[in-house]
Amino acid sequence: MPPLADRFTIRPETGPDLGRELDRSAVVALTSRARRGNAVFENDLLRCTGKTQLAVQYAEAQWQAGAIELLVWIDASTRESILSGYADAAAALTGARPAGTAELTATSLLHWISLTDRRWLIVLDDMPDANVVEGLWPRGSTGRLIVTTENPRALTGLPDVLVLEVGAFSLREAMSYLVSRLSLDPDQRRGAMALIEDLGCQPLALTQATAAIGGSWLTCAEYREQFYRRMTALAGPTGPPAAAGVTWTLSVDLAGQLVNVGAAQSCLAVAAFLEGHAIPAAVFETEAVHGYVAGGRGSGAQSAEWARAALIALDQSGLVVIDRQADPPLIRMNAALQRAVRQAMSPNMADHAGLAAAAALLEAWPPETRDSPMAHALRASAICLYEATGELLWSGGCHPVLLQAGRSMDEAGLTGPAVDYWAELAAVGNQVLGPEHPDSMVIVERLASAYVAAGRVSEAVAWFKRILADWSRTIGIDHPRALTARVTLGRVLVGAGLYEDAISALKAALSDAERAYGAGHPECAAIRGEVAAGYRAAGELSEAIRLYGMILTERERRMGAQHPDTMAARQSLAEALLAAGRTKDAFSQYKKVVADRQRSQGRGHPDALRAAAALGSAYQQAGRMASAVQMYEQVHQGFDRVLGPDDRDSLAAAVALGRVYYAVGRLSDAAKLLRDAVTRGERVLGPADPLTRQARDSLAAIVPD
Repeated sequence: MPPLADRFTIRPETGPDLGRELDRSAVVALTSRARRGNAVFENDLLRCTGKTQLAVQYAEAQWQAGAIELLVWIDASTRESILSGYADAAAALTGARPAGTAELTATSLLHWISLTDRRWLIVLDDMPDANVVEGLWPRGSTGRLIVTTENPRALTGLPDVLVLEVGAFSLREAMSYLVSRLSLDPDQRRGAMALIEDLGCQPLALTQATAAIGGSWLTCAEYREQFYRRMTALAGPTGPPAAAGVTWTLSVDLAGQLVNVGAAQSCLAVAAFLEGHAIPAAVFETEAVHGYVAGGRGSGAQSAEWARAALIALDQSGLVVIDRQADPPLIRMNAALQRAVRQAMSPNMADHAGLAAAAALLEAWPPETRDSPMAHALRASAICLYEATGELLWSGGCHPVLLQAGRSMDEAGLTGPAVDYWAELAAVGNQVLGPEHPDSMVIVERLASAYVAAGRVSEAVAWFKRILADWSRTIGIDHPRALTARVTLGRVLVGAGLYEDAISALKAALSDAERAYGAGHPECAAIRGEVAAGYRAAGELSEAIRLYGMILTERERRMGAQHPDTMAARQSLAEALLAAGRTKDAFSQYKKVVADRQRSQGRGHPDALRAAAALGSAYQQAGRMASAVQMYEQVHQGFDRVLGPDDRDSLAAAVALGRVYYAVGRLSDAAKLLRDAVTRGERVLGPADPLTRQARDSLAAIVPD
């Protein structure tokens, strides 16, 4: 949640009483009051009327008073940011990043919110239109929802929304705000009323004007003179700009007096290209930003100091807000102000600032691949940069920051937004670079894989076939990249149940790989495993067993029995043997896997426990229930001890043990275990998570409603 603005003042005359309004309606939307008759109303700086700050003040007051037990603040500017925000909320509630896609996590969280008896408040800030919240609209009898939007039409079709318009300050409110901001030197307030009237009581213009006055020796009257001179200079054919369209330029002048003017402008230019809701402060600590802001002058330490000083000057001038309370620290900048700054840049400055911002995002990106609020913020800034710079990031190829943003979406499980993102990149790459460019090839691979992750199999198959048709002409069907795509296509066909086509594609890829590399090459062994998996899925178990046996023999010879790849091959062979009804041979292989895992990794290692769980499952399938119970009990105790009872593996082990207890007639033990699993699953994973649902369904079979 953004912090309250410096010297925030309540608005008894123009601000809605959100407490009273939320008693009337559970959903309240704050939008800008139209100033019809004003020739420059369409200038979006006039729409900055303090809506977000009103929501912040109310939410903070409710939280501090203990009136709500859950407060979720969501940047609702894009569907991706809403999904990421829900994922962050779920992680905060459960203490861990939920497994599965972001869409599934959002569904689970919203389901929990709809059922909980806890009092909650959700704020969807800066929502552009109703499309971004389709399927993501919070509902629940114990909660309240606040939406802020610049676009009143964004609320069309949304259910039971009370729309409240927020306009400029009243004269009394504006004077109260100005006095609080200029409290150190009362003499500076000379001419305050005239200045307030000239600024139209606009909150953003007043923020910038009071920052410039408070950071200088100017009085309000003297600032007003500068304001009129600048407004006259900026006037165009349609008349003078909005007040904030003048005041921000004077704030840039002030920042240039506090530090080198070029450094201040360069730092502001970088900030204007990024996602102003939450720019990680780490971006401004990169060598890319230091070098750009310093203009190549000075040592590394001097450049860093200039960049830090420039950022602080922008904060003092009212152009950005340094939010040091956030974790990690954030830089915030008004989106309308960002657009105004970008429009004022020369093409040369825009290009240099955009490239510096792209390099800084890459430099600041954390090395770990898991999703996090930091990754979300960097991803949002990368997309904002892309949308603002046009073809700049395609010069000479697709800029690495665009590929990193897409990979980050994939890793975060943002399957829907990822498909849309990669599809757009693929279209642009094909047009700008051509389909044969290496970057275009990477992008279409990512798009096809994104379709797979989203469960859109027919579209994935079509894209993989298109890839192979293009690549067979350009790089050859035997090229390593083409082989990888052929194997992936085969795997997708297996998942789609098109076994004959899948096996044909995989066998052809294996034949070509053996010809290119030799039958004993590790790549051939991997493809052979895919062929075996295809046969197994198709029910042709004897052929699957033959191939898995070949793979196991080769890996034992080359790597040893306790190599992870060898143990994985043995596990696959055991599963195929069990499916074929050869239980004695299957148990022999399962036991060997468990023994090898325990010997190489230790009895308490999660992989060793998973191998033991697979053996327990095999016992259960073969009807050896006493052995199954014993093995599942060992696994359940092991995961609880090693990972803790709230870990997903521990919960899965509890559900499996509860179900086998039920199968052998130990109903009270099963009910107790499953009831605890449901409670933990709803708290840790969410009610809609597949494992939670499995635990709930299993419990319902024992203790029906």
